[in-house]
Amino acid sequence: MTNYFPILSWGRSYSRAALSNDLMAALIVTIMLIPQSLAYALLAGLPAEAGLYASIVPILLYTVFGTSRALAVGPVAVVSLMTAAALSNIVEQGIMGYGVAALSLAGLSGVILLSMGLFRLGFVANFLSHPVIAGFITASGIIIATSQLRHIFGIDAHGHNLLDLAGSLFIHLSQIDWITALIGILATGFLFWVRKGLKPLLTRLGVGAGLTGVVVKTGPVFVVVATTLAVWAFGLDEKGVQIVGTVPQSLPPFTLPSFSPDLLGQLLLPAFLISIIGFVESISVAQTLAAKKRQRIDPDQELIGLGAANIGASLTGGFPVTGGFSRSVVNFDAGAETPAAGAFTAIGLAIAALALTPLIYFLPKATLAATIIVAVLSLVDFSILKRSWSYSKADFAAVLTTIVITLGIGVEAGVSAGVGLSLLLHLYKSSKPHIAEVGQVPGTEHFRNILRHEVITAPNVVTLRVDESLYFANARFLEDKVQARVAGDKAIRHVILQCAAINEIDLSALESLEAINERLREMHVCLHLSEVKGPVMDRLKKAHFLSELSGQVFLSQFEAASFLNEKVT
Repeated sequence: MTNYFPILSWGRSYSRAALSNDLMAALIVTIMLIPQSLAYALLAGLPAEAGLYASIVPILLYTVFGTSRALAVGPVAVVSLMTAAALSNIVEQGIMGYGVAALSLAGLSGVILLSMGLFRLGFVANFLSHPVIAGFITASGIIIATSQLRHIFGIDAHGHNLLDLAGSLFIHLSQIDWITALIGILATGFLFWVRKGLKPLLTRLGVGAGLTGVVVKTGPVFVVVATTLAVWAFGLDEKGVQIVGTVPQSLPPFTLPSFSPDLLGQLLLPAFLISIIGFVESISVAQTLAAKKRQRIDPDQELIGLGAANIGASLTGGFPVTGGFSRSVVNFDAGAETPAAGAFTAIGLAIAALALTPLIYFLPKATLAATIIVAVLSLVDFSILKRSWSYSKADFAAVLTTIVITLGIGVEAGVSAGVGLSLLLHLYKSSKPHIAEVGQVPGTEHFRNILRHEVITAPNVVTLRVDESLYFANARFLEDKVQARVAGDKAIRHVILQCAAINEIDLSALESLEAINERLREMHVCLHLSEVKGPVMDRLKKAHFLSELSGQVFLSQFEAASFLNEKVT
């Protein structure tokens, strides 16, 4: 049961010290999450309270099913943007159907994640390379920051890619509300200063590291309080400043997503992309934090935890959620010992939903936009282009394509293109595996590439080291490589395939090996294998290939070379 309910594992050893640390971490994260949750609901095109609702029950469910002791689950910037992009193509913002579609998207995402976890399909996320993810997040950060400029300046602008947003902002520049712009610019500037300049200042003043960290992390709360008081005191809402307005003073309501086949069909692809992106972001954060304390993360169980969290969001007025980078790091740095810190955070947010929502009536949307801008711009990292260019041109192409398509068309097209290009590049590279002709290093039993080392070779023996598993996409390439090498050298009588790097030989590759063996036999050349791994040998024994092999199978390459040299001698 502990495999599916990790709470039964860590809960048995829960101590008073862990309780104290979890409560402190929960207090800090709760203070940070209140404005952040409201902001991400705004980004998703939903009422502010949806952000609070999406941060309560999902956290409680992850506490039961998740394996990370520091991951904080809830709305995050990229998933909120993907939610808005997916729903705006189906339902108009501001109507009841939009909220129902958000519930349905969360529920569908939860079912996908839960199913992947139960069927242990966590490996699917491996098809998203880290460079592609970095490029996607960078482009998404730019789009998110640009989309929030309309709230910063108090103008009407729409779009889900950089070109549309920039054009819409330019058209409506004449409508700037200067009071809103002043609030937004000051809030953004202050939050950037809090991140970059406040910590060094407090350190110079002799404030302890612990207190400094708390003050820096609660910077957004100060901005929320200050701007809310300013709007209330000067009646700025009557002068055109857009505010959050009335937020229901209640716990998350029980809601049901739509089960309309038409709607679910339209949401299926966005839900799958949101699930994969959310899982990759979540598992990356969870594994990074777990490694610092030598803890273990189970990716398949994480899928179950995130799936349960999203299903919970769909039943309690929320929208798609995942593990957030910033809040998880804050949770970890604040001393969270167990997932119970998340449960205490949920309780804190529930209290806020019940008691504090009247206090944010005058909260300007420009402040929430400033919170989003500062948060997402920290995710923008163009250095990935330089690193990928210097290391791998193929990775650079994937990253650049992802960034350009995300910025130019939208997030769904960008991540789809990134995934597709990554798979195509992988197939292309694996379809032309590195095959090196090797020889013996003098005085040793080692064999190395004849183009890189001074080695000993026999004129009538050629050894080819295949540095890739053999499957349908590269089998013919091996055939052509062997044919070209033997056909050009009439002295060759033995060909050895060194198989140390081959982990798998599928049926297509087996047929290619049979063809190679037959062609070499017709040329009066023997085919030998060396260093075949046990699982590969087990598979080969099930076929007729070994009985028809013109040569032998050797345990080591040195044994093969020694035997053939003696035979020739």
